Amino acid sequence: MMFLRPLAWVRLVLVPLALVQLLETRDAFPDGYERAAWVLLGVQVGFALALFVLARRPVGARPLLLGLCADAAIVLGLVLVYAFEDGHPLRTLFFMVVLEAALIYRVRGGLLSAGLVTAMLAFSEWWRAQEFDDSAEPVSVVVRSLIAVVLGVVAGRMLELESEQAREATARAAEAERLRDHLGRRVDVLEAANRCARALGSSLDLDRAFSAFIAELQVLVPFDRAAVLLVEDDGARVMATAGIGADRHLGPGTRITLVGSILEPVVGNGETIHREDISEPRYLEEAGLLELGIRTRVLAPLQLGAHATGALALSRCEPGSFRREEIELVTLLGRLVASTVQNIRTYDVERASAEELRRLSAMRADFVSLVSHELRSPMAAVIGSARTLQQRWQDLRQDQREAFLAVIGDETSRLAVLIGDVLDTSRIEAGTFPYTFANVDVAVLVRDAVAAVEIGQEHARVRTKISGALPRVWGDADRLRQLVDNLISNALKYSRPGAEVTIDARSSDRFVEVRVRDEGPGIPLDQQKLIFEKFGRASSGREAKPGTGLGLFISRSFAEAHGGSLEVESTPGEGATFTLKLPAAA
Repeated sequence: MMFLRPLAWVRLVLVPLALVQLLETRDAFPDGYERAAWVLLGVQVGFALALFVLARRPVGARPLLLGLCADAAIVLGLVLVYAFEDGHPLRTLFFMVVLEAALIYRVRGGLLSAGLVTAMLAFSEWWRAQEFDDSAEPVSVVVRSLIAVVLGVVAGRMLELESEQAREATARAAEAERLRDHLGRRVDVLEAANRCARALGSSLDLDRAFSAFIAELQVLVPFDRAAVLLVEDDGARVMATAGIGADRHLGPGTRITLVGSILEPVVGNGETIHREDISEPRYLEEAGLLELGIRTRVLAPLQLGAHATGALALSRCEPGSFRREEIELVTLLGRLVASTVQNIRTYDVERASAEELRRLSAMRADFVSLVSHELRSPMAAVIGSARTLQQRWQDLRQDQREAFLAVIGDETSRLAVLIGDVLDTSRIEAGTFPYTFANVDVAVLVRDAVAAVEIGQEHARVRTKISGALPRVWGDADRLRQLVDNLISNALKYSRPGAEVTIDARSSDRFVEVRVRDEGPGIPLDQQKLIFEKFGRASSGREAKPGTGLGLFISRSFAEAHGGSLEVESTPGEGATFTLKLPAAA
């Protein structure tokens, strides 16, 4: 205790004072009292030195109590030795004992010591009256006792208040330091989270932005697997993944259903979900994560305003390894990156729309060029033949006239087909294309179409295979014939000389299938959707074939108008197979 050393100095200072008092009073001592005074002075010196040495090192409760008892005994001895003098000031030393007890034991010590001092005062007063045949002064004892009580209570209470304030100040200082450290950590976390958000927004290219985000996130919250998922309609799409099994399980672009997945409560309630251990799968996707070695996961909603647009998912292989602070940080990151992810998503949609518009514009330009070419060639042939006949009719032989007339007939037929395709396309898009439905015999339709193309056609062999009796279909015979004619003419157009075109018709599970297979150059996989679009034409790497790119668009529209479908299967270099499926009539 900090006051023990000053008390030790006080004890040492009292020694010379006691010596001076003894020397001044030595002639007035009664018999035997001077010797007692010298003995008491020696005891006082010994205790003062001993307690001064003890005050220089840590002490326990017993040395403190011993020192208090020693001081009380020495004060009582001094009072008794000098009791022969009336009103001797040494009696006030009892108050030092009370003060010392209050310093050590607070109010309780002050009260107990005041009671002890009262007893010693009463004993010293009795001793003086008995030893020196003097009258006792009880009033003096009472007054000094009351002063001792007040001194003990006040001093003890003041020290208690000081101790309480010191403890409170220490607690406040500790709390302030804790809050400062906590605030510092929160600031560091916020700065790190902002760095992650800035990294994600550093590029509008998804792969580059996600790579930068993952690099920052890995330092901030270590993980074994991370993913960003976005809600789309009634499901969700994996926007990006990193870590274990990024390409094997729920890779980028994978669509998942909300019902039964952990995204349902995350997005629906807008709250972070922590799965400490997924060894017993609760959601649909967790079985696949377990196979990758994942054992714990945290999903925070991408909160954009009042709605969650997706989730940020972090996973680890060690169960229960996410701390509470890390979960709070992932939740904060979900809110920070939501707008950035939404911006990238919007940019991707707008970029895709712009690219689609550019593609359609280019296709329209190509269509104008193709139509101009397709119109120019037959028109030139028709005009040339007509003028030749007009100017040289008399000079031409009969066979020459018939040849020019045949050219005019063929080219005008080409023009009629071209114009018909353009008009059909316009009416299909406007939803005004007319259909006349009836029961149609597909077998007869196929045979007639093959017979028509075989007339005057020696470019390729045409083989027809009709498997058994085919059920009739409910459809427009003219449009279905136009559809089949388009497929057969396309197959012949792209077949090499001497190749074979196969038309196979069969019944399959309440449907009638017509397959047209050629041995042409085939269609690349990335262009197999393009050929069914308006103005779409595949690039086979060879010389371009004539055409407007409307035939297959019209054909698929006819098939879908009949409740059927038109699909293609092709491998470059191995030809193509177009499959028409039409529902059988009830």
